[in-house]
Amino acid sequence: MLGKLVVLRGGGDIATGIAHRLRNCGFNVVILEMNEPTVIRRRVAFAQAVFEGEVIVEDVKAKRIENTTEVHTVLGAKCIPVMVDPEGKTIGDLKPDVVVDATLAKVNKGTIKEMAPLVIGVGPGFTAGLDVHVVVESQRGHDLGKVIWNGRAHRNTGIPGEIMGISEERIVRATGDGKIRNLKPIGTRVEKGEIIAHIGELPVEGRIDGVLRGMIENGSTVKDGMKIGDIDPRGIRSYCFTISDKARSIAGGVLEAILMKK
Repeated sequence: MLGKLVVLRGGGDIATGIAHRLRNCGFNVVILEMNEPTVIRRRVAFAQAVFEGEVIVEDVKAKRIENTTEVHTVLGAKCIPVMVDPEGKTIGDLKPDVVVDATLAKVNKGTIKEMAPLVIGVGPGFTAGLDVHVVVESQRGHDLGKVIWNGRAHRNTGIPGEIMGISEERIVRATGDGKIRNLKPIGTRVEKGEIIAHIGELPVEGRIDGVLRGMIENGSTVKDGMKIGDIDPRGIRSYCFTISDKARSIAGGVLEAILMKK
């Protein structure tokens, strides 16, 4: 399978962990993203190339392209092409060996087995053997990264994973509808109650002490209650700029599934 083409639907931090590992293992990787990605951990997300043109995550570069004719040029430059195509319309033209849906939308938004010889769904919303060939578990815990050839991943609990015993409180949520104006860069130390952004005239406060690990792109349109940021209570700034343990575990499951496919 080495040297084969893998199309990743989604370029967030989990998808980036997958893309990073596959690229380093010799696969050609193309990422398909939304026009305005709502990624939180932007500094470790290849999706950010949609906004910035180019991004580098742990020494691997991703570059935005406008159409499929640019794919081979960018791959030849040892970069990961990122293209705006949320519906996956270009998959038919690309003819990949593998499609990985790593949008983590919790529901299947159109990925089917017929897209490629091997189609992998990450997390809940997929059924192995029905709409995809295989599922990789995304829920933290004993089964994280498990390859599932029959059945589904664990149901979405709606509860964020714990870090140092802190779950929901570490999540930054929108305080209203509107466009966000960020006040603190990712990697900044923040305190409980500190204002880290505004949505219109409404302040957004952190709920715990820690390091701002992620924040949605400045100027994004958000909805009340939407997840827009993440504060890490461990307070280790370098974690804001490196691939997470969760992303690496899921990436290992995806790599296992690809290599197991005959």
